[in-house]
Amino acid sequence: MMNSLIDLRSDTVTRPTSAMLEAMFKAPVGDDVYEEDPTVRALEQEAAARFGLEAGLFCPSGTMTNQIAIKAHTEPLSEVVCEQNSHIYLWEVGGIAFNSGASVALLPGERGRLTAAQVEAAIRPVNVHYPTTSLISLENTHNRGGGSCYDLHELEAIAEVAQRHHIPLHLDGARVFNALVATGQQATDYGRIFDTISVCLSKGLGAPVGSVLLGSKAFIQRTKRIRKVLGGGMRQAGYLAAAGLYALENNVDRLADDHRRAKQVGATLALQPYVDEVLPVETNLVIFRLRPEMPADQFLARLEEQGIKAASFGPQMIRFVTHLDVDDAMITRLEDALAMR
Repeated sequence: MMNSLIDLRSDTVTRPTSAMLEAMFKAPVGDDVYEEDPTVRALEQEAAARFGLEAGLFCPSGTMTNQIAIKAHTEPLSEVVCEQNSHIYLWEVGGIAFNSGASVALLPGERGRLTAAQVEAAIRPVNVHYPTTSLISLENTHNRGGGSCYDLHELEAIAEVAQRHHIPLHLDGARVFNALVATGQQATDYGRIFDTISVCLSKGLGAPVGSVLLGSKAFIQRTKRIRKVLGGGMRQAGYLAAAGLYALENNVDRLADDHRRAKQVGATLALQPYVDEVLPVETNLVIFRLRPEMPADQFLARLEEQGIKAASFGPQMIRFVTHLDVDDAMITRLEDALAMR
């Protein structure tokens, strides 16, 4: 047996470092439902300030921040425009229908990315037979697209369409800091492009739990009631918020290391005879397709025998995710295992 597990299933598997735990233990706290937790307030303010937005709402998960935003932006008989493999559609348990009573206009993206022309064509004309287009939602980086990043000019073009039609624009930014680090884009650019942004703290940033929904003060004030009805009102949540603050202050720039390691793994996979295709590696996600002679379950079993965990991502598709608990020595071990000698 290997003396350490290499867990590449997701960047959600990270555990708090000793320094993050110390920050959590020392956090001043209060009852957040009464809006009396100073550490939660500090996290919300810090996250909002980074993007140039007015306010934030700390929640247990990115699914909750997305669903709260959708609920606040829409009403029954309206419609959300999004890419067909978006997390808000595929991986949030049908929450758009369940929570908001809204329909979904699904568009085929290029590795998850939409164009302004696609978005404009999907906006419904006013007609008694149609739902009303009430929200446009983008995902950056895009999970199913292999961690793909939007070009800033395309985001600006989509925002222009949204503004011209008076439709709010939401960002599922589960890995938004990966996108910013990879492209050199600025968080404040996103703040002027998007009306609302969901920022996850428990993926590449390494916090144990939590996401922050960002927007205007008026919008965030409205969303507090929605968070409450979804069961997201927390009490001494500052212990969790402290981990998020530590993550923002210490774990953003180091995402470049995850990207470097992912690209290294992608290059290694491209050389293997049992690999049919590797999606372009832009950030910390490596998605690849196995040839028929290498069944996915057999491939995963062989890796697990060597202390390596990975995830199936569709028929013959595998996903590796690099993160702060994966170092260079682990990547070397992985490359040796991928040689299948």
